[in-house]
Amino acid sequence: MLRVTESKSSIFRYAKMSSQTMENMKSNIECSEELPLSSSYEMAMEALSSLITRQKRGERSSVGGRYGKLDRMLMYLKILGLEEKIAGLKIIHVAGTKGKGSTCTFCEAILRECGFRTGLFISPHLIDVRERIRLDGLDISEEKFLMHFWDCWNQLKMSCRSHFFQNLLNWSYFKQEKVTNDLPMPPLFQFLTILAFKIFTWEEVDVAIIEVGLGGTNDSTNVIKEPVVCGIASLGMDHTETLGDTLGKIASQKAGIFKHQIPAFTVPQLSEAMDVLQQRALELEVPLEVAAPLDYKQLKGLKLGLSGDHQFINAGLAVSLCKCWLQSTGNWEKLLKNAYQEDDMMEAFVRGLSTARLSGRAQIVYDTPLKSYDVSEVTESSFGDLIFYLDGAHSPESMDACARWFSNAVKGSRNSQSSSFVKVENRVNGYIHHKKENTEESNKISKQILLFNCMEVRDPHILLPQLVRTCASSGTHFSKALFVPSISTYNKVTSGDSIIPSDLSVRDLSWQINLQRIWEKIIHNKDVVVDESSKMDKFHPLNLPPYEFLYKDGSSSNPANKSLSFSAVMPSLPSTIRWLRDCVKENPSLRLQVLVTGSLHLVGDVLKLLRR
Repeated sequence: MLRVTESKSSIFRYAKMSSQTMENMKSNIECSEELPLSSSYEMAMEALSSLITRQKRGERSSVGGRYGKLDRMLMYLKILGLEEKIAGLKIIHVAGTKGKGSTCTFCEAILRECGFRTGLFISPHLIDVRERIRLDGLDISEEKFLMHFWDCWNQLKMSCRSHFFQNLLNWSYFKQEKVTNDLPMPPLFQFLTILAFKIFTWEEVDVAIIEVGLGGTNDSTNVIKEPVVCGIASLGMDHTETLGDTLGKIASQKAGIFKHQIPAFTVPQLSEAMDVLQQRALELEVPLEVAAPLDYKQLKGLKLGLSGDHQFINAGLAVSLCKCWLQSTGNWEKLLKNAYQEDDMMEAFVRGLSTARLSGRAQIVYDTPLKSYDVSEVTESSFGDLIFYLDGAHSPESMDACARWFSNAVKGSRNSQSSSFVKVENRVNGYIHHKKENTEESNKISKQILLFNCMEVRDPHILLPQLVRTCASSGTHFSKALFVPSISTYNKVTSGDSIIPSDLSVRDLSWQINLQRIWEKIIHNKDVVVDESSKMDKFHPLNLPPYEFLYKDGSSSNPANKSLSFSAVMPSLPSTIRWLRDCVKENPSLRLQVLVTGSLHLVGDVLKLLRR
C-alpha cells in the first residue's frame, strides 16, 4: 500500500507497472484453459475461496472502501455489460426466512413444465457450487460454468486493479483520502449472484427465478429493478445479528425487495410481520396478496415432489407466483383455454409440483454398500437397512417442520415396507423406485438415531428441545443421539470431487461435547456431568463406541458416573458413516433410521460421503 507522503513521480511509476501486472495476471488465468477440466475446476474453487471475507457466520465482512454493497454490485454489473441485459430478464424474486428455496424450486419446475426455458439461482449449495445455478432444471455443466466463471473473473480482476491505479493517477483524490483498494473483488455471494445473472442473460432464459441470499433490502440480488413478481415466504427469527431482533424488523428487511407497483405475494404470517409487509406494500403501491396453502386435492392423486406438510404452504405461494408471472408476461391465455378456470389446475402445474427436487430438504436416502449408484448394479445385500433422513433445519420453526416430517416418514415406513427409494447419481438429484421382495422386512428392529451438529451462532437450547418435543408428540423417540463435527469449513469452497481432509480427528470437539450435555439434560430432565476431556486418544477415529451401543436401551445410563447410554460424541463424520454401516452389517436384523439435521453443511457433507 502506498503512503500519502510518497512523491507524485513514484505514483506514476506504480501506474506504469500496472499494465505489465495485468498482462501477467491475464496470462496466468489463460493457462487454466489448457488444463484438464477437473484441474481447471479445482482452480476455480480455489479462486472462489479467496473471495470469502468472513471466517465464520456472524462476523462482519472485511470488504470496505468508499462504495456501499449495492453500489459495488451495480459497478460490477456495468463492468460486465450486464446492467441493461438484466433489465430484459423476466424475474421472479423471492425472499423469506424459511421456504424461499423450496418456493423457488417449485416455481422453476412449474414453468419448465409449462414449456419455458428456466434459470434458477438458489443457495447454499450442499455438495457442489454448481447446484446454485440451474438451467432447465439441471445444475449448470462444468464446461459452461468454467467458461462464464473465468470470463467474469478476468474482467472483474482486471477492472478492479485498473480502478485502483486510476485513483493513484487522480492526485486530488490521492491527497484527500487514504489510498485503499476501494473497488475490491466481490465477496463470494456477490460474485455468484453476478455469475448467475451473466449465465441467465447469455443463455436467454425465458424466466429467471432468483432466491434472496440474506434479508432483502441490502441483499446482493436486490439490484433487480423491475421483477415481474415478488414473493415473501414464511418469516421467523433468524440471522438476528444482521436483520434485527424482532419479527417486525426482519419483515421490514424482507419487504425491501418490493418494487413500486410490482405485484407481490406472501403466505399467512404472524400479525407482527404481516403488518409491516402490508404497510410497506401500501407505501410502494404494491398489490400484495396472501397465497392460500395448496389443497392436496389439486394434485389429482399425486404427491408433492418436496416432502413435509409445510411444503403445501410453499407450493401455494409458488402457484400464485407462477400464475401472476404467466398473466403479466401474456402467456396465461395461451396455456389455458379458459383464463378463469381457477379451480382445475393445469396439468403442467401438477407435473411441476410433483417432480420438483431440492437436495437436503426432507430427503430420504437408502444407503447401499455399493460405491456406484448405477441402478443396474443395485442388488439386495445382507447389510441390513441404513436409511438417512436429511433435512438442513436450523431455526426453531424449520426444526418443528423437520420433526413432523421425520415422524410421519418413520410411521409411513412401518406401514409400507414393500418399496424403497434408492439414491442414484444423476443431474436432477432424482430417485428411482424399486420394489423389494423381502419377507423378513417385518422382522426388522427399527431404531431412530439422531445425527446432529449446528453452527455456534445457533441456539441448541432451543433447537434440540423443539426436535424432541415435536417428535415425541407423534410417538417418535430417538434411541441414540450422535454429535459430530462437519467436514465443511466456512472459509473454503469445495467441489463434489474435492479431497476430504485426513486430519479430521484433530478438530476441537468442545462444541459437540456441549451439544451432548444439552441432550442428556433433555433426556434426564436435569443437569448431567459430561466428560469434557478431549484427549486425542479418546477421540481418535478408531476409538468409536462398540456396536452394542446402538442395540441396548438407555437403562444402563448413569449420569452420576458419566456413563451416558443415550448419546455419544463422534470424532469425525467419515468414521461415523463407516461405523453406522458396520453396525447394520454386524446385525442384519437391524434397521437404522438416521435423522441428519441442524446444519445444511452437515447434510451436504453426509450426501457427499454417501455418494462416494
